Amino acid sequence: MKHLDPKSFYLFFVGNFISYLFVLFFAFIGIGFMALDSEVFSIQTAVMWSALIALLLLAFSYLWAKLTYQTYKYELTDLGFKKESGVIYKRYVTIPYARIQNVDINRGILDRLLGLSSLNIQTAGSSGVSQYGGTNLGAEGILPGLTKVEAEMMRDDLIRRTSGSVNQGL
Repeated sequence: MKHLDPKSFYLFFVGNFISYLFVLFFAFIGIGFMALDSEVFSIQTAVMWSALIALLLLAFSYLWAKLTYQTYKYELTDLGFKKESGVIYKRYVTIPYARIQNVDINRGILDRLLGLSSLNIQTAGSSGVSQYGGTNLGAEGILPGLTKVEAEMMRDDLIRRTSGSVNQGL
């Protein structure tokens, strides 16, 4: 099985840290109120605790991104597209070529800055929310962190394999 492009680590890192900003925001507010209401808990202590929490979340985001990158694997087999991911809970996805309806390539702002692409493999009857919070428009197989060339080659290969499979597909 193949790994994603090494730059996809940064995609996971930024995505994780942005999701932790919500926690960081409320931690700052809580620590700020403690500093205002307490005679013992000073503003300097509040800034120190806030910086410590921010550094811990940054370190945890880094570690989680590394683990996510290392556990994200994919391959095209004779029967279909296979993907495995997950740090704590492993998720194994196999999509037979006959079920593939459409293959899209998406490039968000961070993807374009890193020179990466996301491949969305859509199947009949699938819908939901992508891992970054946006609607994935029915993509059952999402493969983030591919180079632009690799994503286009995979899309073309999937379309070629799908059109040759039984039960139509693309």
